Amino acid sequence: MTRQDGELHLVHVVRQYRPSVGGLEDFVASLAARQKDRFASVRIVTCDRVFRGGTGEQLPAREIIDGIEVIRLPWHGSTRYPVTPGIFKAIAGADLVHVHAIDFFFDALALAAPFHRRPLVATTHGGFFHSGTAGGLKTVWFNTLTRLSATAYRGIACCSQSDYERFDAIAPSKVRLIENGVDLSKLGDAGAKAPVKGIVSIGRLSHNKRIDRVLDAFAVLARRDPAWTLDIVGTPFDWSGKDVEAMIGERGLAGRARLHVGPDDAAMREIAGRASLFASASVYEGFGIALIEAMSAGLVPVVEPNAAFSAFAQRHPGIALTDFGDAEQAANALAAAHDRLAADPKGLREEVMAVAQTYSWESTAERYADFYREALGSSKR
Repeated sequence: MTRQDGELHLVHVVRQYRPSVGGLEDFVASLAARQKDRFASVRIVTCDRVFRGGTGEQLPAREIIDGIEVIRLPWHGSTRYPVTPGIFKAIAGADLVHVHAIDFFFDALALAAPFHRRPLVATTHGGFFHSGTAGGLKTVWFNTLTRLSATAYRGIACCSQSDYERFDAIAPSKVRLIENGVDLSKLGDAGAKAPVKGIVSIGRLSHNKRIDRVLDAFAVLARRDPAWTLDIVGTPFDWSGKDVEAMIGERGLAGRARLHVGPDDAAMREIAGRASLFASASVYEGFGIALIEAMSAGLVPVVEPNAAFSAFAQRHPGIALTDFGDAEQAANALAAAHDRLAADPKGLREEVMAVAQTYSWESTAERYADFYREALGSSKR
């Protein structure tokens, strides 16, 4: 491209941002933090309310968070497809607009591209295939409107192999695989140094994470051996903290399974320090940040064979896959992972931590810088 990074005004567009908590929000915050000193300006445009788990109050229209300008816009309609007419004015002056996820912003900015004339790139973040609801309608939408919208983008970054394969079918000339960066310092080497019968499960309390199935498997382990413990870390989404506490009580696991809602980083490290294993029964993942964070702590993962986790397991044999829909099978897999760790605690911990290192944010930020240069150096199609 003819202009240097330091001359470019970059705008990120994402439906949810801080104070909302989640993987999408963390990704954009982490990427922007590494870009704010590299570009002339970095701005984030988002919706003006927290969709779930918040107070529902309207947030400030403009705020500076960690040195980055955040613009919040009124919206209406569904939280899955928040219609936000103010987006076109909000991207004025941008040299590049980076859209996150496949929703109203992705479609509207694409369809209006001949009018706003801002160069567009996007990151998929799992598309809109995070749940099994309305699967047929989603497939039709993906193969029609999403396919059409993709033609307006100069590049589409896919954050997982499963995303890459899906989007390659509709926009083969646009897609690039850029797997998510992960903040490895947050939980780095925090897991128990000697094998313990402790399990951690991390993720927002959404239906697709299937915390109920993790609890079912843990209940089997707890009946076999009272030494097992489980720590669940998450923020309310489809389920509230009270909902999960009720699940724990229904299974007779009070005191053995503990819920931690939104702990800070210091508390997270303390929780990880009581565990040797990471468990996730999630049936849909855009990437799997919690999995990489857990591996950076030295926790051995036992996870559901969804598309994202299966792709990781094919490349990294330290990741165990099991069907959490079968509680006995999942309990056996967790016990087997602990046995593997007990046989070689130092070696297996170092193996999973080494895998996590390949997803550092520094290398991911560089790949995005190259992605931007390629997009801005290409001619409009």
